Amino acid sequence: MKNLRPLFGSRRKTVLGIAMLFTLMLSACGFQLRGTADLAFKNVYIQGAKLSISRDLERTFKINGVQIASKTEDAELLLEMVSESNQKRIMSLSGGGLVREFELIYLLNFRIREASNPIWGPMQTIRGRRDFSYNDNALLGKAEEEERLNADMRQDAIREILRRLTAIKPAAKI
Repeated sequence: MKNLRPLFGSRRKTVLGIAMLFTLMLSACGFQLRGTADLAFKNVYIQGAKLSISRDLERTFKINGVQIASKTEDAELLLEMVSESNQKRIMSLSGGGLVREFELIYLLNFRIREASNPIWGPMQTIRGRRDFSYNDNALLGKAEEEERLNADMRQDAIREILRRLTAIKPAAKI
């Protein structure tokens, strides 16, 4: 037992050294955790259809320090959620005519305008696309995979909305 103690201390130092080396390499490559978006407005009014991403979008705004206004007069920016759709297309079939691969498509349409401007901006579309293989023998697992891919596309759409809103700069006041 006495002879094994130095071995464990040496192993601990090795693991600690590897962890420190990994941390140094990770910081040297420019990796940075995703922070909050740099939005030029502090209040947004969301109108239009209630979509599957509505709750997550509101939560994302709150995380980024943007308040959801209850009426248009209190908002600096108006966001109209127009529509969303999910599509599922067959990409490939087996020799026996069984589906082997699907394509999932998520489309989100919205438009924005500043509260001080009476004219809406152009309709904007966000499009997400994922492919996944299909097997009748793993029906439940593939249904779960499809739902995860759809959820991932919805989260990507929320991040894309934030990126587009980050590009908006307030109009210069005269």
